[in-house]
Amino acid sequence: MPITTESRRTVFRQIARLSYVEWPAYDSTPLYDRTSLTGLESDVRIVSGAWFTHHKHISVEQFVSELPLAYFQFEAHDCYEGPTHYEMDTLFRVFVLKELHGWEHETALYEYLESHPELCERLGLETVPDQSTLWRSWHTRFTDEFRETVQKAARTILIKAQNADVTVPREPEQILPARGDDVDKSVPDDRAILDNADRVTKHVSRVVFPAFSLDRGEGCEIHENAYWGLQTYLGLRERLAANEGARSFLYESTRDRTPLGHAHREQIRDLSIEEIRAMYQQATTRLLNEVAETEQFFRAGVVAIDITEADPFTGDRTGYEDEIIGTKEKSDQYAYQWATVQLVGNAVPIVLDARPVRKGETRLEIVEDLLDSAEDLVHVDNVLMDREFDSQHVLEMISQRGLSYVVPKRMQTSEKAQAKRLLQRDRDRYETDRKLHLGKNEWHETTLIYRRKEDSEHDDHRQYSVFMTNCGSGHLTEYGYRWEIESGYRSIKRFMAATTSKDFGLRFFYFAFACLLYSIWRAVDLLVQVELTGEYEHSPIVTADNTLTLLKKETGIG
Repeated sequence: MPITTESRRTVFRQIARLSYVEWPAYDSTPLYDRTSLTGLESDVRIVSGAWFTHHKHISVEQFVSELPLAYFQFEAHDCYEGPTHYEMDTLFRVFVLKELHGWEHETALYEYLESHPELCERLGLETVPDQSTLWRSWHTRFTDEFRETVQKAARTILIKAQNADVTVPREPEQILPARGDDVDKSVPDDRAILDNADRVTKHVSRVVFPAFSLDRGEGCEIHENAYWGLQTYLGLRERLAANEGARSFLYESTRDRTPLGHAHREQIRDLSIEEIRAMYQQATTRLLNEVAETEQFFRAGVVAIDITEADPFTGDRTGYEDEIIGTKEKSDQYAYQWATVQLVGNAVPIVLDARPVRKGETRLEIVEDLLDSAEDLVHVDNVLMDREFDSQHVLEMISQRGLSYVVPKRMQTSEKAQAKRLLQRDRDRYETDRKLHLGKNEWHETTLIYRRKEDSEHDDHRQYSVFMTNCGSGHLTEYGYRWEIESGYRSIKRFMAATTSKDFGLRFFYFAFACLLYSIWRAVDLLVQVELTGEYEHSPIVTADNTLTLLKKETGIG
């Protein structure tokens, strides 16, 4: 099917409307310039991701000839001096074509070009280079780094086309590092893990961090990356506040100028909650796009929604009663509260979105908001929540979205009575349908599942837990995945900077940035595992400290 001006326009309009992308990459972040191979790889990823979604774009060869390259300066990667017959951009397209087909030798490439004159015309070839010219171009004219970029670009194109059900010349291979025969290939050694983590962390950080912006205008003496470097540095040390951290950061950073603690806080306080969430969502989208290129990540699955609390607030909360609210447990303590939605189960546990919880907000509003974000990023199958979300209106809203749920129910009089009867009959499990009143003669139909706890310390009805679900008892085992969100919160709080400030935006930013560091860690671990073993096991092989240390290095701290 021929490519048309309209189909091209549709694709680039689609890219222009993406809230988290400015294309080309060199216009969106100071991390890249027009000679940056990482920037070129990013642009291939962005354009190919949109290109193959159009119904007329069904050929990887057409994409290679249509990919815009005029903005990239190939000369920096050309080892030849003086005039040459073939331009670098044309050779880039030619060798991407070779990698797409997986040809080992230039002979196959030469013969293919000879027999496809229309393709040669689209590639910009007036004459077909002979085999020796092709060999010298690849082995002598191209730098090592440029050859690697050609291979990465081809693999990205294959993956994006395959994801859009476009026919590809070959399956994209899993990239595994070369290791000696005397090494157990099933158990990566520490050096291999760290080497790969270093490279992957560097790449991921360059993709993710540009989503954050302080909008400080032109001519600022301190580079904006220094602020994100300081924030990452604060996450490296438990309970480290901005003032103390800024002093240490000044000595450990390789930067000439770094922000002071009060200046850092002032910049963060200028961000609204809405701006922080928008930046977080953009960063998460970029992160998901990276891990989505692996066959081990599926953009679908189970999500868990929960609320966590900061440490109890012991100061004067006068004037802040709507933000420093009561704890989830009935007590006389107060705390800031944050809600998140996170991938759980077999998926890499990335925090998809985070939001603050204010006094007066209903659980329905919170869940609806977080599910809106989650469903923009991934295909949600099942929703797991704690018993504080057992409202019939929350469950009805989830069902109306076509989603399944599993939620424990707080035991009221009728549930306690049923649990007592089950205990008398020595039954471990019981299911029954229940209608929950929504008001105005409307009802939500659900299933109650009573399950006896193993090794319970109680000898009465408290031996039983009651769950509500709209998807049958077979999904009840998935509720065990919810523990991951509690485990994740412990790591997230480990990454948070300390503060005594009552500023709600600053407090939320510290939490959201910690969620991002946690998500980067888990994404880096998945990518490293896939590169080293071709598989993904849920237990990390890259530690959180490794990732934070590498992020520290990448953001200019040492």
